[in-house]
Amino acid sequence: MCVGLPARIVGIGQDGTALVDASGAKRRISAQLLEDLEPGDYVMVHAGAAIARITDEEEHETEKLMDDLMIEI
Repeated sequence: MCVGLPARIVGIGQDGTALVDASGAKRRISAQLLEDLEPGDYVMVHAGAAIARITDEEEHETEKLMDDLMIEI
């Protein structure tokens, strides 16, 4: 199974990358699959690439689901 993780865009690079904050972990990812990303946007990240733009509400729901899954393990 593949899992995407929600992240908030912190900065956009000139080279098609973005700096994201995923639950406090900052990483540089590819932003080439999505257009017009801006700092503050939320994205779903999989395999080092932003694959979908998501809403603030979707980000919070996904974070809660991930937290719930980690408690059950």
